[in-house]
Amino acid sequence: MNFDLSPLLLTFKLAATTTLILIIIGVPLAYWVVFTPRKLKYLVEPLISMPLVLPPTVLGFYILLFFSPQSWLGNFLETFFHIKIVFTFLGLVIGSVLFSLPFMVNPIKAGLQSFPQSLIEASYSLGKSKRETLFKVILPNIKPSLLTGIVMGFAHTVGEFGVVLMIGGSIPGVTRTASIAIFNDVEALNYANAHFYAGILFVTAFVILFTLNILNRKTVKII
Repeated sequence: MNFDLSPLLLTFKLAATTTLILIIIGVPLAYWVVFTPRKLKYLVEPLISMPLVLPPTVLGFYILLFFSPQSWLGNFLETFFHIKIVFTFLGLVIGSVLFSLPFMVNPIKAGLQSFPQSLIEASYSLGKSKRETLFKVILPNIKPSLLTGIVMGFAHTVGEFGVVLMIGGSIPGVTRTASIAIFNDVEALNYANAHFYAGILFVTAFVILFTLNILNRKTVKII
């Protein structure tokens, strides 16, 4: 039997793209939440963690409304920049970044909170800037937290269903990820295809988490 690999390829492409964006925004966001004295962070922290308790369809529904051609923003983007969000790969990326954000930010935040303040002050006393201290002192010493955020962000995106279904639907080669393909095949009683996709995602998840545990143990021993 010939299986369609495009849902799997699209899934891993989405996970890789989402993880890269999460690294770029997750590290400075976690740093800001931990070290800023502003009270605004007490509002930002719950917003970051809301995807942990919200049903995925709720977030997907509001993203769908916010970026739909009928909304002011969706209409503006499509009219002036020819950028379409809903039912596109870009929409999947936006939804996945928002939904996987706590899986990146929270582990890094925990690592930053446990990092000795005395080492940070010592770095400042040696003339290092906040940016240099973050990238040359703090991040190298919280590798387990950083690695956990990267791996969990990737793995969570691979398994996401509700958000991507709401925003992207099931367009073959465009928005039909492996999780959606499983759902469609089960509905069509095509269990052979469903087993194929589900088996690969199962093995992928196990390998990712197993590798994370091994790497974290080695990193802790080195530190």
